[in-house]
Amino acid sequence: MDMAGILGLAFGLGLSWLGASEAFAQSPDAPTMVKVVNIAAAANFTEPAKEIAALYRQKTGNEAILSFGSSGQFYTQITQDAPFQIMLSADDERPRKLISDGLAVADTRFTYAIGKLVLWSKNPDLVKSAETLKTGAFAKISLADPKAAPYGAAAIEAMKALKVYDALESKVVQGTSIAQAFQFIDTGNADLGFIALSQLAGNNAGSRWLVSRTLYSPILQDAILLKKGAANDAATGFLTFLKGPEARAVIAKYGYAVDGKD
Repeated sequence: MDMAGILGLAFGLGLSWLGASEAFAQSPDAPTMVKVVNIAAAANFTEPAKEIAALYRQKTGNEAILSFGSSGQFYTQITQDAPFQIMLSADDERPRKLISDGLAVADTRFTYAIGKLVLWSKNPDLVKSAETLKTGAFAKISLADPKAAPYGAAAIEAMKALKVYDALESKVVQGTSIAQAFQFIDTGNADLGFIALSQLAGNNAGSRWLVSRTLYSPILQDAILLKKGAANDAATGFLTFLKGPEARAVIAKYGYAVDGKD
C-alpha cells in the first residue's frame, strides 16, 4: 500500500473511533467539530422534537438524532443497552425507573411538556362531546397500547371515568404507539380514537373533543439524561436548550401545557 493509501486508512479509522458522539463538518472558514446526541423521543412529540432539534442545530451547530416510538418500548431498549443518550418520555414513570435502574442521571429529570388527550375522527359529524362515547354509534375506536403508551392509559382512564369502557371494550383497536393509533383513524381502520392534541397541530379536518383533564391523570412528559450521555456536551446542552424560551414556545405551539399552564 502506498503512503496515500496508508494515510486514507488511518483517517478512516480515526473517524470510526469518534463514534456517534462526534463528527467533522465543513464550514466556510474551517473544519469544525459537530457533536451528536442520540435521543429516544415519545411518538406524540415527533413534530415539536423535529422543530426543536432544528433550532438547536441552528444555535449550537450540534446535531440531535431523533428516534420516535412508544415510551415503554424505548425503556426496554435502553435497559438492553440501546445507544440513546437522552429520553424524552411520554410519562414520568419510565424516567424514574431508569434512575432506579442506574441507567440515568437522577438530578437531570424534569417535565418538559404536559400532554392533552383528544378524541378525534376524520368524519366531521361524528365527534360531538363525551356523548359520542356514550351513544357508541361507531364500529371501531383506536387508542395506543396502555401498557406502552401513557396516552393509551389516559384514554382507558377517561372511558372508565365516563362509565363507557365496558360497553366499548370490544370496539377498541390498539396501536403499538400513539403514532399508530393516529394512523388507524387516518386510514379509516377506526372510526375515531384517542390521540395527543399535538398530533392535530395545523390539522383542522374532521371532528374532535378535547377530553376534560379531570377525567385522566396528568400526562407529565419527563426528559432524562441517560448515563451514556453524561459526558456528551451535545446531550447536556440539548436538555438545557429544551428548558429555554425558544423550545418552550415550540412546545406550547403544539398544544402542550407548560408548567401546568394551558
